[in-house]
Parts: sequence; C-alpha cells; structure tokens
Amino acid sequence: MPLGKAINKGLHDALANDPKVLLMGEDIGPLGGVYRVTEGLHAEFGPQRVLDTPLAESGILGTAIGLAMRGYRAVCEIQFDGFIFPAFDQITTQLSRMRNRHEGTVTMPIVIRVPYGGHIGSIEHHSESPEAYFAHTPGLRVVSPSNSHDAYWMIQEAIASDDPVLFFEPKSRYFVKSEVNLAENASPLHSARVARAGTDVTVVAHGAMVSTLLHAADLAAEEGTSLEVIDLRSVSPIDYGPVLDSVRKTGHLVVVQEAQGNASVGSEIAATVAERAFYSLEAPVIRVSGFDTPYPPSKVEAMYLPDADRVLEAVDRSLSY
Repeated sequence: MPLGKAINKGLHDALANDPKVLLMGEDIGPLGGVYRVTEGLHAEFGPQRVLDTPLAESGILGTAIGLAMRGYRAVCEIQFDGFIFPAFDQITTQLSRMRNRHEGTVTMPIVIRVPYGGHIGSIEHHSESPEAYFAHTPGLRVVSPSNSHDAYWMIQEAIASDDPVLFFEPKSRYFVKSEVNLAENASPLHSARVARAGTDVTVVAHGAMVSTLLHAADLAAEEGTSLEVIDLRSVSPIDYGPVLDSVRKTGHLVVVQEAQGNASVGSEIAATVAERAFYSLEAPVIRVSGFDTPYPPSKVEAMYLPDADRVLEAVDRSLSY
C-alpha cells in the first residue's frame, strides 16, 4: 500500500484499540487532511475522536499537553513541516520537559505528525526538514519511516509511547507503494536497519533519502561498487549499532540528508562514528546534504536536494583516499 495509506491504517488501528487515542489538526476531519492521510477516520470515529482544530499550532500542542495530563493520547498533525515553528515553544520548553519536571510521575503520550521534506515542487515552509531542532531537545523522541511497512508499525509504536514523539513523514513518499506485513513487525521503533547489504561503502539516511540511496546503490553496482544502505528510522535516539558494524566492515561512511548540513543530524552521526570507530575508517566521513540556504523555489529544487549523482560523487571521494 502507499505510505500515506499505511499511516492511515496505523491510525485507524490505534483509534480502534484504545478509546483514549485522539487525532487533532487543521482540516484532518471530513477533508481527511491535505494529503488525505486521515481520510475516512472522522466518518468512522466521529468528531470527538478526530478533531478539526483552529489554525493555531501552539494551541494544538497546548491542548494536547492538557489532554495528556488527563490520560489521553493525542496525535497532532502539523499540516506542513514549516508550520511547526509557531508551536516550537510549546514543544521544546513545555512538552519535552514535563516528565522530568514531575520526576516521571506525569507522562506525555503525544505524537506530532509532521509531513516533511521536498521533492514536491513547493516553496519554503512547505518543504522544510526541521528534525535537527527537535533531535537536539532532551525529552523528545524523533523518528521517520522510509517505507509503508515501517510507517504502519512505527505510528502505532509512537502512539503507545509514554514520551512525546515527533513523527516525520516524508511527504514525497506518501503515494509510493511498498509491501506491508500487517501481522508481524521485526524492528522496534528506535532501531536502525540494513536496507541493502554491501561491502565497499556504508551510506546512511532516513526518510525519503533512503530511496535515493537505494537508487544510488543500484547505479554503483553497475560500476562494480557495493554500497551498504542503512535506514536510520530514528534520529533521536539513534541506533548506532548497525551503523558502526557496517563501518567496521567497509571502512567508509557517507551520510545523506535533505536538511542543511550545518549542525545537523548528519553532523552528529559523522562525529559519533569518528569517535567510536576511528581506527576502522579508511577515509573521513563525508556528508551530503541540502545547502545552507533557505529552501529554494521549485525551479531549482532539484539542484538543492541530494540526488543519486551527488551521493555517488561522495562515494568516489571516499574511495579515493
């Protein structure tokens, strides 16, 4: 099923299994959301479980915090990635700290769904990748599925968490189909996975960039280079085990992300791998990212976002050492 439909199915099952689960967001009710990810849920579960909210992201999160204190599990949709910043204060200075303030006696089971990233020909505030802001904030969990199977299971695991979870959904993958096993899930919420085994260079990404890496791996294989693709799935906390195991095997690491490179998730991975696997590295860790500029107009979006060519150029640089 498409990734968006997989999230819809996961939300449906969470609503059906727990009467304390609520969905909140702008136009998520009868309309089903901008990307129709909540389509049909309002009709089945009603306006008391699937709530259309005012155009006020700070209000959505403030309300969700109050609901969490009363035992509810709110799933808040931020309509577009760049719209999350009006709620930034609520998320980083209130939501993230509430459990610590109360020494763990108060839980904050809130999921914030964030359609994020580019590849849709849109403009700034509609194509951002702001995950590093929240990965930097103690008390928040930050995850991002790259395929439909993970989307279905991870959204339910996020809802079941007693900690707040930022759930970054790669909007460019909403309508891309992949297989979903509705009966069994082999990967816990915060575990990384090897998406493609390889021997020469480790390449790491999350969200939409995983498909870019898999494409790059196909092209590299035609030239005799074997790339091992790691899907992080979670960017806070990061499961470094598969990454370090792979680097110790290949001796090379390229980290890829849509977000700007400065002070980013990719920077953290590069620093940590250099610290923990220095003697296994045969070349510096290379980062491939969006440029350190505001998100560009759609005509030059393809130049801004990493593609297979930029990944392969970084692979060549790594192997040249």
